[in-house]
Amino acid sequence: MKKSIKLIVFSVLLLFFVFNVSFAQDKAKQIEELIGKYNQYGQFNGAALVAENGKVILKKGFGSANMEWNIPNQTDTKFRLGSISKQFTAFLIVKLAEEGKIKLDVPITTYLPDYPKATGDKITIHHLLTHTSGIPNYTSLPNFFKDQSRNPYTPEEFVKTFSNLPLEFTPGEKFNYSNSGYFLLGYIIEKVSGKSYEQYLQETILDPLKMVNSGYDHGEVILKNRAAGYEKRGKKIRNAPYLDMSIPYAAGSLYSTVEDLYLWDQALYTNKLLSSKSMESLFTPYIKAGKGSYGYGWFIEEADGATGKVKVIEHGGGINGFNTIIYRIPGDKNLIVLLNNTGGTVLNEISQSIRAILYNQSFKAPKMSLAFELLDAFSDQGVTSGLNTYNKLKNDPVYAIAEGEMNRVGYELLQNGKTKEAIEVFRINAETYPKSGNAYDSLGEAYLKDGNKKLAIANYQKSIELDPKNEDGKKALEGLLKK
Repeated sequence: MKKSIKLIVFSVLLLFFVFNVSFAQDKAKQIEELIGKYNQYGQFNGAALVAENGKVILKKGFGSANMEWNIPNQTDTKFRLGSISKQFTAFLIVKLAEEGKIKLDVPITTYLPDYPKATGDKITIHHLLTHTSGIPNYTSLPNFFKDQSRNPYTPEEFVKTFSNLPLEFTPGEKFNYSNSGYFLLGYIIEKVSGKSYEQYLQETILDPLKMVNSGYDHGEVILKNRAAGYEKRGKKIRNAPYLDMSIPYAAGSLYSTVEDLYLWDQALYTNKLLSSKSMESLFTPYIKAGKGSYGYGWFIEEADGATGKVKVIEHGGGINGFNTIIYRIPGDKNLIVLLNNTGGTVLNEISQSIRAILYNQSFKAPKMSLAFELLDAFSDQGVTSGLNTYNKLKNDPVYAIAEGEMNRVGYELLQNGKTKEAIEVFRINAETYPKSGNAYDSLGEAYLKDGNKKLAIANYQKSIELDPKNEDGKKALEGLLKK
């Protein structure tokens, strides 16, 4: 009798195991097909890894790591991470704090005595970590990409390019994403540790976790399996412009693979490198940021899970030729990593669809980008052709208008001197997304460049009405009303 009971229990367990494996395989197939469709539509070219309950159910490369040599992306292809680097920088700072080598609530001049005291005495390390310092974001400064991005700097030299700028607001007052703050954190790490940022990162995180395919990217170094970076202009692809990697530094200069980022994700569930209290400090929502909050190097928000809301901890990255995201649901140990080497694309949308598959929910099917079609039409043949293309395709269910893509297309046209064409793209975007302050802000900027003061004012006013926090729009409007 006992043997029969044991046999029944074993059979039930075996059936449960087979069912779970089959279910995971079914999800993996759905996810692979989903990403494959985005790849087919020119909206994803890179590597992906998805883990459920801590177990990898999909890892695969899509498209090309090098298009000139037709070399495919693999799961060990190395991609520049962009701002995913910030979570590593934040981790190093918290590590130093745990060891008693720095304090997070003291002025940054404590560790950077040469930093201007007028502003530095008001800013704490906590402010830098949470993007609440008020220091202007250097990548948003006029002519940054033209005048600075290609030139090598030491950390000390580059800090001087923004340290004397006036603060945009009182430190701690609000969230405003700033690469400058994380650049300073890297410089502080060097001052406190007595080692280069790269060396301290290697010894503190990468070596202990055996992340052998990750590191600080140096453009001149021969790096096996490094993906080339590309950018899309409509449906056309070209090599990404050069960026000296001393510039993004602790805010965005790391490279990694989907496999190494899985090791990183798994380590964050342990106390191998940090105490539980210190680890918790990374994921505490300190300040409202967009639809969610910001911790130390991570965005924190809620999303739909199997039986209710789940906590999502994530961060994206964008750097010349690359677009990345790491999307964690720690309550269920689910992970989505997407590393793309064709510039900006819809990684948030893809991540949300993958999350829906993991929780057996419905999701929107991928669609082709109408913005890409419009860029080609407006660029090559002018306003009339662009509008004809829009009217022809706007109701076609195969195509979709994504706000961010339309905004990028509008600015591409604006930068190329095609102001009338840009106005039409921004106008379509504002009509499609009538509650978006950013869409009207961009339209106002285009009208301003075209010399139409009346319509520039009207659209800036609409933008501020929809988004009262639009400080740049307020400054532009103030300038227009003074004239």
